[in-house]
Amino acid sequence: MSVSAALSSTTCSLTFPFTSTNNIINPITQFHSFSTRPHRVLVKSKATTPSSESVIVTNIPSDMKAWVYGEYGSVDVLKFQSNVSVPHVNEDQVLVKVVAAALNPVDFKRRQGKFSATDSTLPTVPGYDVAGVVVKVGSKVKDFKVGDEVYGDINEKALEGPKQFGSLAEYTAVEEKLLAPKPQNLDFAEAASLPLAIETAYEGLEKTGFSPGKSILVLNGSGGVGSLVIQLAKQVFGASRVAATSSTRNLELLKSLGADLAIDYTKENFEDLPEKFDVVYDAIGQCEKAVKAIKEGGIVVALTGAVTPPGFRFVVTSDGAVLRKLNPYLESGKVKPILDPKGPFTFPQLVEAFSYIETNRAIGKVVIHPIP
Repeated sequence: MSVSAALSSTTCSLTFPFTSTNNIINPITQFHSFSTRPHRVLVKSKATTPSSESVIVTNIPSDMKAWVYGEYGSVDVLKFQSNVSVPHVNEDQVLVKVVAAALNPVDFKRRQGKFSATDSTLPTVPGYDVAGVVVKVGSKVKDFKVGDEVYGDINEKALEGPKQFGSLAEYTAVEEKLLAPKPQNLDFAEAASLPLAIETAYEGLEKTGFSPGKSILVLNGSGGVGSLVIQLAKQVFGASRVAATSSTRNLELLKSLGADLAIDYTKENFEDLPEKFDVVYDAIGQCEKAVKAIKEGGIVVALTGAVTPPGFRFVVTSDGAVLRKLNPYLESGKVKPILDPKGPFTFPQLVEAFSYIETNRAIGKVVIHPIP
């Protein structure tokens, strides 16, 4: 899809002004009844039954609560609004009542205007990852019906015309091909943590030609993508050996995810180790060092930063079929969602959540839940 086509196909109109502050709600007073959930255990030892969470929508309103920004900048541009139009549903889309969402680095880079030339029109409701319940279906939707619990990354191309109505709102409209049924053993917060990160992890491994018997080094193994690369490499792709880097505090987490070698980057330079790898998955932006850690004929896949040959960089394409393929691994507990223990952050805490993820110190994913 071309950039212009992506922009035209995902741009909708918002009906709220940014010139007045009369409609800006103080999220603390608006949602004073919310309570913060207890810190989540990072890794589950086995599949569990999710906590019961009923979502009942009797009538779809015309307006919804959402976080928005009308200009690019710091977290200060984020405003809470209570009169945002519920997005229109196209014939190939479903309308999802959002129960949980998650933040990714692309969310704050987009807000900062890093790819403004290919972004959708401002103002923007941010958010890529979603988990929720289908409340309306387009005329050509075949796989989902009202009441289905779903999850997914709502933007097919992360940097090319991402939707103006994102997932950090009560409702979001998304093409059915980008969604999958929510794994039955996961709650909404856990499911929301997965889509963009697990699709990025999977697509990157596929693009390297990763196959059983190969070895891999994962840089930033405790991050949202890295923690899933470790698990997918071992459980799905049949890696013979998995190494990963993190700070001292996260070494045990790496081992619990399946890393055979946990490297403390504060004490060791991974590029100087005698052991070399078939693939290095660079999820932190150290490609120049990463190419020194591969075997002859090896390859480096990079998500950010400058690329040094034979490294390459890619941007994930959202695909519900990938989530469907991975659902059995999630439902069996072989692959587990990793949520940062500081969360989930409640809907009124979105600014705090953005500030936290921008420190680059999050473990796994930063989740927003509940969304009213």
